Amino acid sequence: MLIKYFMQKFIQKGIFILRFRYFKKYGNALRKLFLKIQGMKIGKATGIPKMHVTWPHQVTIGHKCRLEHDIYFHYDGIWKEGPSIIIGNNNFIGYGCEFNITKKITIGNDCLIASGSKFIDHNHGTSLASLMREQISTEKEIVIGNNVWIGANVIVLSGVTIKDGAIIAAGAVLNKNVPANEIWGGIPAKKIGDRVNAISAINDNK
Repeated sequence: MLIKYFMQKFIQKGIFILRFRYFKKYGNALRKLFLKIQGMKIGKATGIPKMHVTWPHQVTIGHKCRLEHDIYFHYDGIWKEGPSIIIGNNNFIGYGCEFNITKKITIGNDCLIASGSKFIDHNHGTSLASLMREQISTEKEIVIGNNVWIGANVIVLSGVTIKDGAIIAAGAVLNKNVPANEIWGGIPAKKIGDRVNAISAINDNK
């Protein structure tokens, strides 16, 4: 029994190390090379997990970004010059995020984007005169500043700007601009608070 225990432990730990240290390292390198050949710009010390990309040349990712698997970079259109999905430095993007873009999205530096969040920069027409699927869509750029925290499963819609330091609560649907350092949440999202300086908060509570 003791030998069996140590054998299981050795095999399981060995496979874990192979998966997360070696396979992941070389898989990242191969994916990075393959996407760069197709025109994606990827900064230094940014790992590339398994993801879905329609047009790699439309995507630019900065330095020292951490990306989790199954992100979908979906440039929704035929070939044209890029980039239209621009991500700065030192950003985290969680599992299963979707960038559904026809015009442009720009993300600054030092942002946290939690799993399942979606960014959609276009809308269908809603006229009664014809089928909605046949109407020309409108498109407006999405802009996200620096040091922004977007919670899990947030939806950011066409034309929205999120200023520096803002926080968007999990599950929010955002269709309006968010000023700097404010906290927004809900469906549709609205202001629910402000960020405060930790020292000021301590002094206020004395």
